[in-house]
Amino acid sequence: MGIQSRYLGLGAILGGLAVLVGAFGAHGLDAMMSDEMAEVYETGVRYHFYHALAIFALAVGSPALWTSKLCLWACRAWAVGIVIFSGSLYVLALTEMKWLGAITPFGGVAMIAGWVLAALSARSLVKPD
Repeated sequence: MGIQSRYLGLGAILGGLAVLVGAFGAHGLDAMMSDEMAEVYETGVRYHFYHALAIFALAVGSPALWTSKLCLWACRAWAVGIVIFSGSLYVLALTEMKWLGAITPFGGVAMIAGWVLAALSARSLVKPD
């Protein structure tokens, strides 16, 4: 199995988990959380889903994107971002341990780094005239 198909699978799994975590939050946890914490949880789900779809999109993209390591590192950065950013928001919403808010920005930085790496990967495809 090639690296591109591995990340296609990872994107699909992370997307499925986003649906599962979102549904669990909407139907199983809604009564247990304050409105503020429900919003925090929803933000985690939203960014989880965005970045799972980004991984999936790159994985179904042109194989030429994958000739450089930048595409691979973009997907890795997004996966790490999901774990740190969304994961910390999920735990914060469930436990209200406010110190977790200090960890969340590191996940956001990983997500931003993924977008920069994806842009650089796409830029490497452009041939000068």
